[in-house]
Amino acid sequence: MERVKIKYFTDKIDKLACIGGKSDWIDLRAAENVTLKKGDFKLISIGVAMALPEGYEAHLVPRSSTFKNFGVIQANSVGIIDNSYCGDNDVWCFPAFAVRDTEIHVNDRICQFRIVKNQPAVGFDEVVFLEGNDRGGFGSTGMS
Repeated sequence: MERVKIKYFTDKIDKLACIGGKSDWIDLRAAENVTLKKGDFKLISIGVAMALPEGYEAHLVPRSSTFKNFGVIQANSVGIIDNSYCGDNDVWCFPAFAVRDTEIHVNDRICQFRIVKNQPAVGFDEVVFLEGNDRGGFGSTGMS
């Protein structure tokens, strides 16, 4: 089992914990009270910093209920936190864009993350034709 060093910047949020058997994503909580008006942007402190193991990165995304509960979207869609962001003051934040007036309180679960291995080095070989199954267009359903 990999071990991750974590620093908490507040004692007002629940400690991180894996949800056994349900998901391998880990919830993160707001470490500050935030009031946003429609159209506002704010980096909301998550109240933690971590030293990820060499060769790993964290993927930070909203929880499935974040938009419904708080009316915010993650401004960068998905946050990638590499293992070089590991200093004593490298606090993680959630970049929130409000689509309606809202309030987020300390300890509200607003996003989640998982730790994944970095992509291995790859090269590209240009070809004229691909020999895979042609699905007929964009996405999984093809063109209409």
